[in-house]
Amino acid sequence: MAEEITIPAWKRWLEDIGEQVTFFVRFIKNIFAGGFEWSEFVRQCYEIGYRSFMLVGVTSFIMGVVLILQLRPTLVEFGAASMLPKTLSVSFIREIGPVIIAIICAGKIASSIGAELGSMKVTEQLDAMDVSGANPVQYLVVTRILATTFMVPLLSVMGDVIGLIGGFLALNLRDHMSLSLYATKVVASLDYTDFIPAFIKTIFFGLAIGFVGCYKGFHSSRGTASVGLAANSAVVTASLWIFVIDAIAVQITSLLFYS
Repeated sequence: MAEEITIPAWKRWLEDIGEQVTFFVRFIKNIFAGGFEWSEFVRQCYEIGYRSFMLVGVTSFIMGVVLILQLRPTLVEFGAASMLPKTLSVSFIREIGPVIIAIICAGKIASSIGAELGSMKVTEQLDAMDVSGANPVQYLVVTRILATTFMVPLLSVMGDVIGLIGGFLALNLRDHMSLSLYATKVVASLDYTDFIPAFIKTIFFGLAIGFVGCYKGFHSSRGTASVGLAANSAVVTASLWIFVIDAIAVQITSLLFYS
């Protein structure tokens, strides 16, 4: 009997990186290919954005309430209760809002894309598209990745606003502050260096979520069990990429704006 050849883990890891780079190059090339699928892109924006808004809104509202309730005792102890709007707005806009919303989107969107494309791979629908002359990368991958890249930043902005509204309501549970005063304090505490870097990194969050979901779905194994594995792997990998991108973005922002 011939001995089974085992491939070292590091070699499999390098092969996977190579496949991801090749897949990303195919995605870039198909963006500029003729016949962009606008109808599918709009449909994916609806599926990814509108159908995720309720989840993002509820999560952001709760985070705003929780942050105020957690920050208030400490700031009151130091006589800095008036700093609550500033502390909430800066921390939420810079870091907490974009990352939490991206993680929520990774759990919902990346898993959905991975499972959908994985099931199409298992049922040989991707092969059928190739045989019929259709371009599955342009129709399925480009539209989904661009939709996530476009919608995740918008969801993040809306989530930030909802989170600040939740913070205002939580603040008025113990103290009293008018909405106009709260809005004035929030706006006065924020600068373009707080919003723009956070918005830019949400674009990369969306790109990572869409790319990982499509890659895991396209490269799932044959068999029904692979669909669940593709969805699970997409969530884990996308979440990891979100933290990596966030760490890099924080370092770049600190060097450019906060040094």
